[in-house]
Amino acid sequence: MENLKMLNTPVYTTAASAIASVPAREFLSALAWIKADGANTAGTMSMIEVFAPNGWETPWHVHYTHDEYFYVLEGVISAQVGEHRITLEAGNFAFGPRGIPHGYRVAGSGPARLLMMTNDRDFAEFVREASRPASGDGFPEPSEPDIDFLMAAARRSGQDVLGPLPF
Repeated sequence: MENLKMLNTPVYTTAASAIASVPAREFLSALAWIKADGANTAGTMSMIEVFAPNGWETPWHVHYTHDEYFYVLEGVISAQVGEHRITLEAGNFAFGPRGIPHGYRVAGSGPARLLMMTNDRDFAEFVREASRPASGDGFPEPSEPDIDFLMAAARRSGQDVLGPLPF
């Protein structure tokens, strides 16, 4: 019953605009904004806005503690969830259930902007740990991530990095 009470308790922020204007972070050679995390959702959600250049991709990964949702704001991405591959354009939505490997790549002729959401606090904490404050307004220089660090951070947030995308 205590959990039900927590879910029905509104969470207020004293400065809603502060959530909307969070600073950019460099995340795997893309820009990311942590729009919602455990602190401002009673631990129930993460929402990350990602702006990534053409060709950028996530690693092939799997979440164990949360589902992941993708909503494309602009651009085109190719996503694979399990054995299913789909092309998503602005206004399209995809669902990556926990326990099913998935990932995506920015496709088309330009960058893509999307919202990545999960139903827990872990994903925002992973992005915070695996990123750093952006050093400028443009995309960071492409670089290879420290894969051992990335895999350890992923494990701490209920997921595993499985390797490169299979497509």
